[in-house]
Amino acid sequence: MIGLTVLGSTGSIGVSTLDVIARHPDRFHVVALTANKDVDGLFEQCKQFQPQFAVMADPDAANQLEQRFHGARIRIEVLSGVEGLEYVASLDSVAYVMAAIVGAAGLVPTLSAARAGKKILLANKEALVVAGALFMREAAQGGAEILPIDSEHNAVFQCMPANFSQGLEQVGVSQILLTASGGPFRQLTLDQLKGVTPDQACAHPNWDMGRKISVDSATMMNKGLEVIEACWLFNTSPDQVKVVLHPQSVIHSMVAYTDGSVLAQLGNPDMRTPIAHALAWPERISSGVKPLDLFEVGRLDFEAPDFSRFACLRLAYDAINTGGTAPAILNAANEVAVASFLEGGIAFTEIPEVIESVLNGIPSVEAGELEGLLAVDAEARCYAEQMIQSRV
Repeated sequence: MIGLTVLGSTGSIGVSTLDVIARHPDRFHVVALTANKDVDGLFEQCKQFQPQFAVMADPDAANQLEQRFHGARIRIEVLSGVEGLEYVASLDSVAYVMAAIVGAAGLVPTLSAARAGKKILLANKEALVVAGALFMREAAQGGAEILPIDSEHNAVFQCMPANFSQGLEQVGVSQILLTASGGPFRQLTLDQLKGVTPDQACAHPNWDMGRKISVDSATMMNKGLEVIEACWLFNTSPDQVKVVLHPQSVIHSMVAYTDGSVLAQLGNPDMRTPIAHALAWPERISSGVKPLDLFEVGRLDFEAPDFSRFACLRLAYDAINTGGTAPAILNAANEVAVASFLEGGIAFTEIPEVIESVLNGIPSVEAGELEGLLAVDAEARCYAEQMIQSRV
C-alpha cells in the first residue's frame, strides 16, 4: 500500500485525486488530507478515507474541524497552519504527495516534500513559477521525483524520451508545443472583453476548474505560467516552448523532434487522466475517464495566440526571459489582480494592466533562498493592491 498525502484535497484537483484513489483501494492509503477553510468538505472526505491526519491551513477552521470530529467520535489528528502542512508533506509513512494547493500558499509544503525525497505529483504551479531554481535544486538534493499533473506538462512528459533530463537537444527534441483552449473569450474583441463578468470568466468551455484557475485560463495567464513551468520541468529555454490554441482540448500537448516527428497525447478533458498516470507511473491504471471517441470529436483546430488579446501570456514570456524574481513578481501581482476582479474591484481587461505596472515598478533581482522569494512575493502583492486602490 502506497501512503499518500493530498495537499489541497477539497479543491478540484484534490477531489479528482481522491476519485481515482477510491477506484484502487488495494493500491493506495490516504495518510493525510489538507484544506484551507473548507471544514465541511474536509470532514466528509475524512469520513470516507479515514486518514491519520487532517490539516486546516486556517487555525480557526482547524478548531471547528476538531469539534466536528469529537462530536462524530472520529479519531483523526487535526493539525493547522503551515507547520501542519509541512509535517504531513514529509512524513516517513508518506511516499507520494499530491501538491494541489492553489497559489503561493502551496510553495512551502511542496518544498518540504521535495526535501524529504517524496514522489511529488505536482499540480501547484507556484512551486516552479515563484521558486523554480530553488525547488529543482531541493528536489535533486533530496532525491525527490517530480511527476507533472497539469494536463499539458503531463502530456509533454508522456511524449518525451525517458532520458530527456540529459538535455532536449541531446535527445533529439526541438520544441515543446503547449496547447491551450483559449478559454471562453478566444473570439471576443478587445472592446467586448472590457465588459466580461466574473461568472462569464469562470465558465470554461471544456474544463471544470476552480474560479481563480478559470480566470487565469480566460486571460491565458494560466498558459503563461505553464510556459515558465515547462522551462524548469524540462530544462529548456522559453524560445523552445510554443503555445498553440486548440479549442477542442483533445490534444493536451505535443513534442516536436529534430527528425520532423511530432508526438501528441490525446484524451478527453478530464484531470483524472494525468492524475492516474502520475499515481501509477510507469504503469497504467483505470482513471474512470470516458474513452476518447475521435469520430465524436470530428475535427481538431489550431491557431496562433493573439498577444494583444492575451496580454498576460506576453507578460509571462517577458518574465521568464527576464529571469530572477520576475516570475515571482508576475505570479503575486496576478493573484491579487484576479482576486480583485472576482470581487468586482477591477475590470477583466485591467488584470494585465495591474500586472504590467507591478513588473515595471519592482526590479527583478537574482532569485535566492525561500525567505527572499517570500519577501518579494509580499512586496509585489502590496504593490499590486496599491495599484488597484489607485484605480478606484
